[in-house]
Order: sequence, then C-alpha cells, then structure tokens
Amino acid sequence: MIQHVYERAMSCPEISEVYIATDDERISECVLDFGGKAVMTEQAHRSGTDRISEAAVKMGVKKGDIIVNIQGDQPLLHPSTVSRLIKPLLEDQAIPMTTLKWEMKDIGDIQNPNHVKVVSDRKGFALYFSRCPLPFFRDAESRHVYYKHLGFYAFRMEFLLKFTRLSQGVLEAAEKLEQLRVLEHGFKIKVVETPFNSIEIDVPEDVMRVEEILVG
Repeated sequence: MIQHVYERAMSCPEISEVYIATDDERISECVLDFGGKAVMTEQAHRSGTDRISEAAVKMGVKKGDIIVNIQGDQPLLHPSTVSRLIKPLLEDQAIPMTTLKWEMKDIGDIQNPNHVKVVSDRKGFALYFSRCPLPFFRDAESRHVYYKHLGFYAFRMEFLLKFTRLSQGVLEAAEKLEQLRVLEHGFKIKVVETPFNSIEIDVPEDVMRVEEILVG
C-alpha cells in the first residue's frame, strides 16, 4: 500500500520530492527496499500533521516551500488531486493551508463516521469538519448535498510550524480531527473540490475493496 501511494505521489508534476514520514522501522525498511525515501520521526505525535512537521524540519525544508501531506492509506490517489490541492497556494500568498472535498452520493458513505464531512463558505473556506452527516437538512424537499473530506493537506512551511505550536481544542478532541485545531484558532483552510474520490484504508474491509479496484 505504501509503495502505491509513494509511486502515485511521485507522478504528480508539482511535487519535487517524496518522503515517507514514519515512527516504525518496518515501514522505513519497506520503503527503502522498493527504492523510496523515508524519514524516521518520534512516536509521541498528536497527529499526522505534527509528524510531517518534524520530518520537514529534519529535511531542512525552507520557509517559503509548500509541503503536501498525503496519508499512507491512500493507494488510489489520483495525481491531479495534488495539482488541485496546490493551486490556491500558488495563486494566493494569503492562503496558509488547503485540503480537498468530493461530493458523496451513497447514503452509506454519508452516514459512515470514518468518512469525514466538510462544509465550506461561499469563498471555499472550511466552516466545519465532522464525522456526522453535515449539514442537517431539515426540509425533505431541499437538495441534499454532502461533501467528503479527503485526507490531503498542503501547507506553507511557516504555517506548518505554526500549526504544531497550536494547542488542541475542544472540537479536535471531540471529533479526533486535527484540522479542527486550525479552525478553532481562527485560521482558514481553503477547500478545493475534486471529481476523484480517494478510498482510504480505514478498516480491514476496505483492503479488499481497494484491491478489486486496482486489479479491475
């Protein structure tokens, strides 16, 4: 799975280098065996973003660089999603961080707490993320639109460092969603829509689903 994610990330034209940040020697050895690059990090991190920050510092990433965080359970990553993710940061220096959303249709996906939902304002900035169906449509005749939050982030290096110094808030602790830390402290996250879903490996049943797609 890690090799699939690594190779797909390498195929994104905007990405100059790809590293796997991990605290597990077995993962590091696996990455090195298939010719990838790995950075060992500490175990005691509150979130994946905190781990990415440590790795970026160890790699000597410069203040003005853009860091893309692709979670290791995304073997179906479509390269164009990263292009969409990075674009707002290249076009607007005021945006500190971006992520992705995909419109959900299946009621099972909408009700699944492993599929995080996101709502945005009219300018495309995140209002809230939740494991619950969001928003709540009171009227049956309303057009029900739900967006799945995809686990991809892009940061300016200076904001990534700032992120890791922020204290955990009530919402992040409740939902177990690290991106809520950003919103609770008053910072903005640009949410970009993509036509491609990326199926994460959240539970063992997801492995068979992804394998069928890769083979078929």
